Amino acid sequence: MRIMAETASPIPWGLVVGSSSGFGAATCLELARCGLHIFGVHFDRRSNMPQVEQVIARIRGTGREVLFFNINAADPAKRAETLNQMQDCWRKLGGEHFIKVFLHSVAFGSLKSYLAESLDEELTQQQMDMTVDVMGNNLVYWVQELFRRKMLGSGSRIYAMTSAGGHSVIPNYGAVSAAKAVMESHIRQLAYELLPHGITANAIQAGVTITPGSSKIPGIDKLAEFARLRNPGGRLTTPEDVAGAIAALMSDKTHWMTGNVIRVDGGEDIVT
Repeated sequence: MRIMAETASPIPWGLVVGSSSGFGAATCLELARCGLHIFGVHFDRRSNMPQVEQVIARIRGTGREVLFFNINAADPAKRAETLNQMQDCWRKLGGEHFIKVFLHSVAFGSLKSYLAESLDEELTQQQMDMTVDVMGNNLVYWVQELFRRKMLGSGSRIYAMTSAGGHSVIPNYGAVSAAKAVMESHIRQLAYELLPHGITANAIQAGVTITPGSSKIPGIDKLAEFARLRNPGGRLTTPEDVAGAIAALMSDKTHWMTGNVIRVDGGEDIVT
């Protein structure tokens, strides 16, 4: 009888774009607890780096490898350079590696009204283009690079953060709403093109959550109170709620779930 040599399984990693706070930071930590090594991409000023180091330390405390990159995730050259460094990291570690979970969780856009009393307060074309590109189109460019470099493989899971603003009106949220709707459309197209390769793509619609990003929305306190009152669970969504859902959904048993907008909001969006 011939004994076949046992082949080592590829080592799974999580890659989170928007990893230093909110949904991204919570997901990094939860994925690490579930056994994934972590790459994080964030864009922070020097004054915020102590908080970022705390996130890294908590991930490292799980015993997983972790490497964060402080770059503008929408810069094509920086994106390519960062992916080069990730692949260099894999080569140094040895063995076969792949991105099991890719999460796009970028909160960077304009919160100006479309119409205002003065031009200074009104959304400009440049601000609209920037918001839709960074929070919507940018997802596609990251996935294209990861796929081209064969960093994604059968069993990989792609997620992108959306919100109720993708299909409803929130004051001062117009440009971000447009970006979320665009991103959801991109998720559907990616799901269609990637399923033959065993890769799924879904959007995660969180309920109203207080994060550093959402705290910049004008009137967030009133919005949050209204969300809490109408949520069947009687509270707001937390980053940990979302992180736990993503960790559960990365199971190989979800290989036939793709192209969806999955609500993780305690039923908030079903209540009118």
